[in-house]
Amino acid sequence: MGPAFEDMNIFSGNGSATLAADVAAALGSRLSEATVGKWSNDEVRVQLHENVRGNDVFIFQSFPNEVSDRLIEMWLMIDAAKRASAGRITAVIPWYPYSKQERKFRGREPISARLVADLTVSAGADRVVTMDLHEGAIQGFFDIPMDHLPHLPVFLDVFRNEGLTGDNAVIVAPDAGAVERATEIAARLGCGIAVIFKRHPQENVELAEVVETVGELRGKRALLVDDFILGGSTIVNAAEEVKKAGATEVRACVTHAIMSGNATELIGNSEISTLYTTDTIPPRPDVPDNVRVVSVAPLLAEAIQCIHEDRSVSRLLGEIEDGNGD
Repeated sequence: MGPAFEDMNIFSGNGSATLAADVAAALGSRLSEATVGKWSNDEVRVQLHENVRGNDVFIFQSFPNEVSDRLIEMWLMIDAAKRASAGRITAVIPWYPYSKQERKFRGREPISARLVADLTVSAGADRVVTMDLHEGAIQGFFDIPMDHLPHLPVFLDVFRNEGLTGDNAVIVAPDAGAVERATEIAARLGCGIAVIFKRHPQENVELAEVVETVGELRGKRALLVDDFILGGSTIVNAAEEVKKAGATEVRACVTHAIMSGNATELIGNSEISTLYTTDTIPPRPDVPDNVRVVSVAPLLAEAIQCIHEDRSVSRLLGEIEDGNGD
């Protein structure tokens, strides 16, 4: 670990070890050693193997699978650092779990995203870093500082280099919830915008059925944009509709590629020529050839250095391009 980071530790749970190591390397540092496993009775076992007294401790965890175990790992690692007299503990959560349940949709349901926030603070976190929340309102669940990193710095240069700009391209929201995202990207790239309206059948709310497509797509290169892929039906169905509407090519972009169930097969056999995503979720071993992963490690490394040096995160990362960062 370089002399500038002697008072910093970077640990990782089992959900984000590769990304955490890449971030540490980008900082000229390394992952601190820890045991994160299971006891014989299936309880989670955690032990930090390095001194953290008075240090700035960053604990990485993401949630590709076994979400409950990964949450317990993170909370126990935070608790271990707190009890070892860490100076400050930052939970780095690239993909925030339970973010689809940020409010009650039906009677007698929990607000799971709020409970995750409460337990993370109760475990001892002093700060949270996350990326591209499904609902920005989740920031309000925390009464500690929360850095919500934007997705645009990761993707914009990629889109420009691939020529997805100007009148020949159109940014497509695959549902009404993605309209704000599509509008922002279209404004940065000088593109048009289209929206696909869908509904979720009551008998299976994870499925999506297209109702209507609004916008000019004929003869255009289309880029579908959303924050995450779960089962894959929304973006695959949207790609089919966009192709039917006359688009010459369909690409897609999501920050978090969870890809549960048979999502990788759906994406691989879809109309999507290229799906851009990031490593906030570790890529599955069966990821199809049309998926291109862009690493968020440089972005997270810059954010962590800013936090460690008590500098503004939003201004450094260009979250607000007109210079009105915090």
